[in-house]
Amino acid sequence: MGTVFSFDVRGGEPRAVRAALDDAVTGLHRVDEVFSTYREDSQVSRLARGELTVAECDPEVAEVLELGAEAERVSDGWFSMRYRGRLDPTGIVKGWAAERAARRIAEVGVSGVSVNGGGDVQMFGAPEPHRPWRVGVADPLRPGGLAAVISSGGVEELSVATSGTAERGAHIVDPRTGKSAVTDLVAVTVVGPCLTWVDCWATAAFAMGSRAGLAWLESLPGVEALLITAGDEVRCTGGLAARLG
Repeated sequence: MGTVFSFDVRGGEPRAVRAALDDAVTGLHRVDEVFSTYREDSQVSRLARGELTVAECDPEVAEVLELGAEAERVSDGWFSMRYRGRLDPTGIVKGWAAERAARRIAEVGVSGVSVNGGGDVQMFGAPEPHRPWRVGVADPLRPGGLAAVISSGGVEELSVATSGTAERGAHIVDPRTGKSAVTDLVAVTVVGPCLTWVDCWATAAFAMGSRAGLAWLESLPGVEALLITAGDEVRCTGGLAARLG
């Protein structure tokens, strides 16, 4: 998937944790083999060329395509699985894969697990009793600085995803024009229970721009967000303060 994944696992029976971790890592490599748009022989590449049907692909392909279609519906088309007219579920696969890996490890009875996929994080439980997971949100305008710190305090499941131009430049596409999204934003960080969704919502909100993006994010249940504009203006949803710490 062109990025680095890291795991922080707390508690649990060591052999069960090791087996779950190995299974999760194997699953991530399999996801890359199946969904990579850079591999000519991946199932998604072959599906896009019409060489396979969805029914002939691994079951996970149909699952991801259904999730992507739901993301397109909820975002009124601002999230898309097509790039320049070609099938490309990249925008949903990384978050979905990281969340799935974290859930696999959580199932073996650990007290806490955090999976970081290229800066997007899925957390379950806690690292220690009475101490939450904490995720620093990089400041896109001040390299090395933090714009905020998100805390998982009080919840068993939390995820944080950021879309923006600081790390990868103008890579987010406006699905309505097929060109790079031109907005007043440099970063959108979305917080919610499931990384699959907050990763999609961060991408869609960035393409919308700060005004429309913030209004839309406010309408989503269980979701909070931090938006930073090129003019160094910070905008956030009404309930974000409860997640800072």
